[in-house]
Amino acid sequence: MTEKNHLSKESSPYLLQHADNPVEWYPWGNEALNKAREENKPILLSIGYSACHWCHVMAHESFEDERTAKLMNELYVNIKVDREERPDIDQIYQITHQLLTRRAGGWPLTMFINPVDQRPFFGGTYFPPESRHGLPAFPKLLAQVSEFFNNQTEEVKKQGKQLAEVLRKLEPEKGDHQLTDEPLVAARQMIGKKFDGESGGIGHAPKFPHPATLDRLLRHWRANAQCDEPDLNALYMVSLTLTKMAEGGIYDQLGGGFCRYSVDQHWQIPHFEKMLYDNGPLLALYAHAFQATGEELFFNVAHATANWMLRDMQAPDGGFYSTLDADSEGAEGTYYLWTPEEVTELLNKKQYALVSRHLGLTGTPNFEGKWHLTIREPRKLIAKDLEIAETLVDDILDEANAILLDARYRRIAPDRDDKQLTSWNALAIRGLAIAGSILKRPDLIDAAEHGVNFIKQNLIKDGRLLASYKDGKAKLPAYLDDYAFLLDALIELLQARWDTKNLETAIQLADTMLTHFYDDADGGFFFTADDHEKLMHRPKPLSDDSMPSGNGIAALALQRLGFLLGDSRFLDAAEKTLKYAWPQMMSHPHGHVSLISALEEYIEHPEIIIIRTSGEQSHNWHSEVRKLYAPRRLVFDIPENIDGLPGALATKKAHAGKTIAYRCLGHHCSQPIATWEELAEKITDKSIKT
Repeated sequence: MTEKNHLSKESSPYLLQHADNPVEWYPWGNEALNKAREENKPILLSIGYSACHWCHVMAHESFEDERTAKLMNELYVNIKVDREERPDIDQIYQITHQLLTRRAGGWPLTMFINPVDQRPFFGGTYFPPESRHGLPAFPKLLAQVSEFFNNQTEEVKKQGKQLAEVLRKLEPEKGDHQLTDEPLVAARQMIGKKFDGESGGIGHAPKFPHPATLDRLLRHWRANAQCDEPDLNALYMVSLTLTKMAEGGIYDQLGGGFCRYSVDQHWQIPHFEKMLYDNGPLLALYAHAFQATGEELFFNVAHATANWMLRDMQAPDGGFYSTLDADSEGAEGTYYLWTPEEVTELLNKKQYALVSRHLGLTGTPNFEGKWHLTIREPRKLIAKDLEIAETLVDDILDEANAILLDARYRRIAPDRDDKQLTSWNALAIRGLAIAGSILKRPDLIDAAEHGVNFIKQNLIKDGRLLASYKDGKAKLPAYLDDYAFLLDALIELLQARWDTKNLETAIQLADTMLTHFYDDADGGFFFTADDHEKLMHRPKPLSDDSMPSGNGIAALALQRLGFLLGDSRFLDAAEKTLKYAWPQMMSHPHGHVSLISALEEYIEHPEIIIIRTSGEQSHNWHSEVRKLYAPRRLVFDIPENIDGLPGALATKKAHAGKTIAYRCLGHHCSQPIATWEELAEKITDKSIKT
């Protein structure tokens, strides 16, 4: 039996996957860093995550191989990092990988690091055991990099200093920039240029969902909807993309929820892992798209995605797990694949006749000799062709899908990474709060509340957030994303269902962000707190990547909270963050859409409506005001028996036994509005962009 290495006491499922490797892996920490310095050995840093297919491939080919492991142990101090637990480390070395290689990074990330200053001098992603596809053999590379480190000491130091200087130069050019709507217009133009007019989405294969980009397009359409020439093409781009994704294989046609990305241009074959951080934003986006268009497909996809999150990803404690693996039974996608023979055995003739047409079983196999289910014939076309009622087709297909899903649950399922991350939970909470309101599903709002309560009970210690929870233990100081995403989620949840304690938590989060993450001198938020472990670089990330920008969400949420409470501290920090990020928004607007949405609400302040009473009438007002898609409108229904509210909310008093509303645009608020007719007239005023 292989002796376990230094990862055996870790809680991360990804690190535990490597605890039996013959490689003498260490987790990131002082023990490994000090050992490398004392022995003057370079560090081999390997970063990945539990659901990553190519991480598994490299592990099987190299890290489980005795000869390769022996070489690694002789020449290096080997450190394994779960990028989901340590996005601070991953972020730094992804950036430096790109600077060193002039290529985008990814996972697994393989970096060779000078132990003296933690600066990398060589790197890559996946390396095969033998030379192929233009990649060097990993064992040969290990020997060559070690030789370079030992024989070219001055060159390694020089390269490290140059790298540090380049990182410093990546900071935006300082200046008191004037904020205008120019990046909003430029972002729309750039997204349009990169849009795939055939299959939707941005660019070609591999194809990622980019929910923040689609949300920007939807917001842009709404902001221009009352113009003489509304931008209907922006709405078309969103609708086409969401439709093609929903009909493709990136979407789980039986169980709901989305995979990480499609390997082809047309959304047909995914990389099969499912990530919580994709599905939270996509749930919100599909719900908003249904609200904007009334499209039934978006309604159904939002429902099914929410159901998948509650069924497969929510823990008994109310929090949400991280990922489902791409692999099962030793191969990618096995859990999701079918043959016509398997389906025939499960369904009757009537069901199979419709399912085989609807989900493509009559065509050729599309994944390694089997069928990954995608929509080939829409339900309406089948009904029309067979001259039967659409409702009957729906009933038969829904019944058949339930049978197939039940059969799939009896298969060997992909592994689930059951750690619970604060930032990813926040994205799920936000999505559930938004969908719960739009889809009229109180159970989703309940689930969002349970998620918040889980975080409060387990991931807040001494007033500070922690980043990760597993096996009853919370650990790791939280990052900017944890604070910003949770603040944003709480503001959405407060609109779905008021709870003053959640407002208090939101204020606490905002205060902590200003105290420990905010750069008061230049503006913007650092990714790590001022008392965080010192790493080789402390970035202020601005761009949207696989998740929205922490700085963008921080600016948006702080502005909203600032206007709600009348707190200039939050508004000033948001403004200064936007000014700090201005050069990036101008040069690459399409890569900074979260910041640009915050900029939009800086230029056109959000509309905030406060409803006060304790009767059914107030709920009707609340529901009616929130019925239309109005992304810059925030609506809070605060029961009349709640008093002692903070800041400007204290002036929004209830009138006993009467339903009243207050409408605010930025700093300016109306007198109490006592009738629905008056409120309806104000919120449909054509002179106000809402």
